[in-house]
Amino acid sequence: MININAIEKITDLLNPRRIRKYVLIWCSSGSAVIIVDEKEFHLEANTLITITSGQIHYLKESNNAKGFALEFTYDFFCKNDNDVELIFHNSLFCHFAMNEIILLNKSEVVGFQLKLIESELLEKPYQYLVSTHSRIELILIEANREKLKQGGEIYKPDALFLKFLETLRANFDKKPSVRQIASTLGTTESKLNELAKFHTGRTAQSVIFGLVVSEAKRLLTYEKLSVKEVAFRLGFDDPFYFSNFFKKETKISPKMYQEKFSI
Repeated sequence: MININAIEKITDLLNPRRIRKYVLIWCSSGSAVIIVDEKEFHLEANTLITITSGQIHYLKESNNAKGFALEFTYDFFCKNDNDVELIFHNSLFCHFAMNEIILLNKSEVVGFQLKLIESELLEKPYQYLVSTHSRIELILIEANREKLKQGGEIYKPDALFLKFLETLRANFDKKPSVRQIASTLGTTESKLNELAKFHTGRTAQSVIFGLVVSEAKRLLTYEKLSVKEVAFRLGFDDPFYFSNFFKKETKISPKMYQEKFSI
């Protein structure tokens, strides 16, 4: 549900990992190189990076890096639409591989809250989970403020669109259509297309294709599944059809992609 650890003590962060939690890594001193999916990020003192649930990540290099890695599930944090919108506000956590380093001019605010979260989870006082939830809110708000100070534009996502993304991610194996997801969410295909166009400039179906390709890449490189296994994991009955789909979207065959980028 939620946990926090000092960067220097997380042994499983040294190897590529993929967890169903949202991860926030804050570097208080020293420096580190973090790999997220196919990209490399350099963390310096007073910076943080957010990693979306399901993204492959690991600590490639540490130069006396100290700080915290906070991990929490979607279900723990997202109690209502406001929480859903906050977690993705200004693309803080993003399903479209838009990770970025955020410099914190008021790093003591984030550092203080992370230390209090560590204490809360260790001691478990009365209503400690409620307190922890509030402290995560403060951290995300501070990160958003810093992004805006650094020239970012205010981007407030719609909770329904984010639920569309989460529903898809939880049902890759069923290969859901826009219509099926709309029915699950109690809305219409037209509404999902409207939201997808507003948030991404693409149709809802195009968004689905993009996330399916991202998932396929992770299954090929991290889990090292065969093309056939990946196809079935993503709801494709025909591996040949999946291969053609993947190549059409990425301009490279899944087999070649696996050989080139396998971790």
